[in-house]
Amino acid sequence: MKVTVETDRCVAAGQCVLLAPEVFDQREEDGVVVLLDETPAPEHHDAVREAAMVCPAAAIHLAES
Repeated sequence: MKVTVETDRCVAAGQCVLLAPEVFDQREEDGVVVLLDETPAPEHHDAVREAAMVCPAAAIHLAES
């Protein structure tokens, strides 16, 4: 799995951080998503998929191999 984010679309809802804190964080100044791991370990894949599904801005994109 490869994860990409569109920071310009992010609305700083923070759902991704709650679901997959090993993969996502938020910038201190405005809450915009920060991608910590673009190729997360398999044990995080389900949480990352859920984070992408619930993102209100559809700013998280996944490429599954």
